[in-house]
Amino acid sequence: MRGFTVLLQKEFREAWRSWKFLWIPLVFALLGMTDPLTNYYMMDILNAVGNLPEGFEMLMPELMPADLLYASIGQFQTIGLLVFMATFVGAVSKERASGMATLLYVRPISFGAYFMSKFVVMSTIGFVSILAGFAASVYYTVILFGTFEIGPLVASFITYFSWLLFVIAVTLMMSATFKTVVATTCAFAVIFIGQILDTLVGAFWTISPWKLPLYGVQLIRGTMEMPDYWWSLSLTLVITIICVSLGILTMKKNASTTKI
Repeated sequence: MRGFTVLLQKEFREAWRSWKFLWIPLVFALLGMTDPLTNYYMMDILNAVGNLPEGFEMLMPELMPADLLYASIGQFQTIGLLVFMATFVGAVSKERASGMATLLYVRPISFGAYFMSKFVVMSTIGFVSILAGFAASVYYTVILFGTFEIGPLVASFITYFSWLLFVIAVTLMMSATFKTVVATTCAFAVIFIGQILDTLVGAFWTISPWKLPLYGVQLIRGTMEMPDYWWSLSLTLVITIICVSLGILTMKKNASTTKI
């Protein structure tokens, strides 16, 4: 891929200058620490709010460490993905609309290098972000509720990162294929409507990319049916590769629509 190293350096510089390596991981870290702290101090929060009936008591369920991590992943799946996708969904389409891509297309670089440089930087930011989110959630969970086994915890992290690579591939493919508004709509529809459908009727199937966040937690709980896990993980990686390939092809196809 011609020009990959140069483009990669360019993307990393832009990400550093826009503070993406700082504020996106910070968002995930805040989301990760929210549920352990909120659940542990729930009664104190309710008492501080006041206006509770006299003699009011709330029986809090006994939560296991995996329950708190699952709640944190739920935050990543909503607010975290919303922030992440909104930040990067215009990665290609905005450069094409502004004419910035023209300066790159006239140089001896390949479309594959252009696409993959963005994919690698987005993946790196995603890795740092979920590492910060997991670390914050695990840290407060261990202090307040209990410990995790290292092996299943690492497997859960890798599983969620595989899911995030799928999200990145879909987002970047949509950005390469459509204008920003349409790309945003399509990317959000695929990821979030897919999550809703899996929540509502997902009991009818066990193999799906949208199952990976749940399967990662089940690895920690020790309740995972491994054939379903491996099939879902393999399917996710295959679809990710397909989305990357389609993104490169559509980027090349839409090069003629770049603003000059």
